Amino acid sequence: MPKVAPIDQRKADHIKINLEEDVRSALTSGLEHYHFIHEALPELDLNRINLSLSLFGKPLQAPILISSMTGGTAEAEAINLRLAEAAEACGIAMGVGSQRAAIEHPEQARTFQVRKVAPNALLFANLGAVQFNYGYGIDQCRKAVEMIQADALYLHLNPLQEAVQDAGDVNFAGLANKIEAVCKKLEVPVIAKEVGWGISERTAKLLANCGVQAIDVAGAGGTSWSQVEMHRAPDEFTRQLAATFCGWGIPTADSILNVQNAVPEMKIFASGGIKDGLDVAKCVALGATLGGMAGKFLKAAAISTERTVELIKLTKRQIEVSLFACGSADLESARHGKLIKA
Repeated sequence: MPKVAPIDQRKADHIKINLEEDVRSALTSGLEHYHFIHEALPELDLNRINLSLSLFGKPLQAPILISSMTGGTAEAEAINLRLAEAAEACGIAMGVGSQRAAIEHPEQARTFQVRKVAPNALLFANLGAVQFNYGYGIDQCRKAVEMIQADALYLHLNPLQEAVQDAGDVNFAGLANKIEAVCKKLEVPVIAKEVGWGISERTAKLLANCGVQAIDVAGAGGTSWSQVEMHRAPDEFTRQLAATFCGWGIPTADSILNVQNAVPEMKIFASGGIKDGLDVAKCVALGATLGGMAGKFLKAAAISTERTVELIKLTKRQIEVSLFACGSADLESARHGKLIKA
């Protein structure tokens, strides 16, 4: 069997591949099928559109999430600090990448520790739920949260990525009970997150029964991690296996509606193929609390904090104009009959 790359090498590979290769899903987010009803007389002042909200006890200036991406390498440390500086400056939420590398190699913790530049930001820690079948438990969850002084914990679900990865962790049996145990014991909210293949109604109900307080649908339509794994496959067998699933998954728009239908009271974070603030506004209109982007923020943060702030400001203005032109003064009013499906 080929030698498995260390976690830090895998993280470095992921950054490089996401920056340099086309790793988009063959599917779209589905958001292109939805359009806002244009109001030629909105009876609103654009400069008074209110995008503010409160989540897990913290105020946000806009429903924008810097989705979980990276950590565990020197390059990732610089990127995370820039992302966090931008999140702090703009009053938005941010998730870090999987912290397993830092749990197993404590010297890497600093690559995730961004609280020093983002004292007020809503910050999400991150671990893979499958690790509960490989020795992890509540102690590792607490370590992840404490490591970055997080406000909540992402438990990411990536069965397909593990299945097409060389020597991936593929035992997903019995995880629901273990997620439920963490939800009962952990001192901060738990958020369940897919990584790019979406959430079904069945899974949404199962996760709600576990006690998660939010679901990040991470639907198909953006980065395909099977494509990422294809680019780092050690042999032709693994490469072909990963390539098979380029068109797999539930599009983001469908995933939002799946969670809404299955668990109407659940907080929904929408990510997966979101291109801009118009897409974020569509997600809010479909029922999401936040709209998250990863790839665009990664490319901006690879350049500078300033470029990242510019992208956030543009995204925020795109949301404001979307609400203004459909006659919605705030996020709540955008959720009521503003969209039509083509």
